Amino acid sequence: MKYIAIDLGLKRIGLAYSAHKDLVTPLPAIIRKNRNQASDEVKKVLKEWEVDAVVIGIPLGGSSEDEMRRRIEHFMNLVDFKGEVFFQDEAGSSKEAQTLMRGEIKQIRDGRIDSISAMIILQRYLYSIKD
Repeated sequence: MKYIAIDLGLKRIGLAYSAHKDLVTPLPAIIRKNRNQASDEVKKVLKEWEVDAVVIGIPLGGSSEDEMRRRIEHFMNLVDFKGEVFFQDEAGSSKEAQTLMRGEIKQIRDGRIDSISAMIILQRYLYSIKD
């Protein structure tokens, strides 16, 4: 099964890919100008990588979970993805990504941290479904 993880943000959308349970690769992030441009670019990535399922990071259990779930579902409707969509708790993934990147870059906002965060989200999901 081929997966893409999405770390959906208001400015950048982090992406990561996996076709093997033990290997997850961050992809270039999408710089978000507006929701239509962003959803079109995500749609292109999903088609290019021939993805079967999408894993989306969401803050589970928090006061904003319902609102975030609504926003994510609206965004995915714009993407018009026909495969399976899974939600994965994203708690701490951005901080973990920053720790992994420490020393590599200093506050460059090109989306690398967002895609590393998506990679962490996908690793967590794949680990949770391991046999």
